[in-house]
Amino acid sequence: MRPEPRLSPAAERNKQPILERLQALLPARGLALEIASGTGQHVAWFAAGLPGWVWQPSELDLEDFASIAAWSEQAGLANVRPPLRLDVLAPRWPAEGAPFGESFDLVYCANLLHIAPWTCCAALMQGAARHLAPQGQLVVYGPFLEDQVPTAASNLAFDAELRARDAAWGLRRLEAVAEQARRAGLRLAERHAMPANNLLLVFRRSAASTATSTPPAP
Repeated sequence: MRPEPRLSPAAERNKQPILERLQALLPARGLALEIASGTGQHVAWFAAGLPGWVWQPSELDLEDFASIAAWSEQAGLANVRPPLRLDVLAPRWPAEGAPFGESFDLVYCANLLHIAPWTCCAALMQGAARHLAPQGQLVVYGPFLEDQVPTAASNLAFDAELRARDAAWGLRRLEAVAEQARRAGLRLAERHAMPANNLLLVFRRSAASTATSTPPAP
């Protein structure tokens, strides 16, 4: 009996707006690495909408693997690879098996930074910089706080809820995230407002930058 894919209501709501932005952003073909694939809804939807791309899902929790695979199998997709275990904080990606032997044209990560320690932000940027092709792009999606931009009441409430659950969690300041990218040799190239007070951020390689230590959490 095949495992049933798990359903995330949030992923179901945002998958089409994100896909439309990716379709406008990306070339017809490429190789993508998804960080923190979760239920697997995003990678299956994107693979169907971007058939010229090959997708590599990944997750830290092995319990998510069955759902990730089930979504792609249910859709009959041939351009989604089996999920790999990847710890963003580890110095080597993936966490198990052989290291990646090819560069990625896209590294995609949704809704991770606000439910992870701040150190994950620097690790994500450094890992993406290690594995992106020269013209590759890092796309990060989720809610953020921004200097000089009023924060929606729903995002303020969400931030307070997250910090009450875990003091290491919380919405991240866009400017602090961009600084971590700069330290890893990436620059914030595009900022796109998305439904439900989320942002889609596009990072590309800088001409030159030196990675340094991580500053305190914002």
